[in-house]
Amino acid sequence: MHGVARNFFTLAILYAVCGMALGLHMSITHDHSQMPVHAHAMVAGWLMSAVFAFFYHLVPAASASRLAMVHFWLTAVSGVMLIVGLYFLLAGNEAVEPVVAIGSMAFYAGILLFAWIALSAMRSPLRAQTVSR
Repeated sequence: MHGVARNFFTLAILYAVCGMALGLHMSITHDHSQMPVHAHAMVAGWLMSAVFAFFYHLVPAASASRLAMVHFWLTAVSGVMLIVGLYFLLAGNEAVEPVVAIGSMAFYAGILLFAWIALSAMRSPLRAQTVSR
């Protein structure tokens, strides 16, 4: 795995470790008030980043695009804003709500960018360069 695929898979692993640590902490303390943060870390972080990694690994033409690296950084930065902001928001710090809102909208923009990249790659004649499995 190379390039943007490796970056996304590394990000996915970090989300999985942090999300599971938070889940374990909630279980040990019997305080599940951060459940939405755990869910976002595991689904938006771990699952989606892993899917992006495998897509870019299996469709090298898409990973070669400059937009793929834009997609990675937009997703990485906005995801951290969303998760960290949500953690503090649920802990009672309402001042971070704009951070959560901006992170959420930017993360959605990243999904829209991925949709554009993936759908364009599937329609492209370069799709023959994908790895057959």
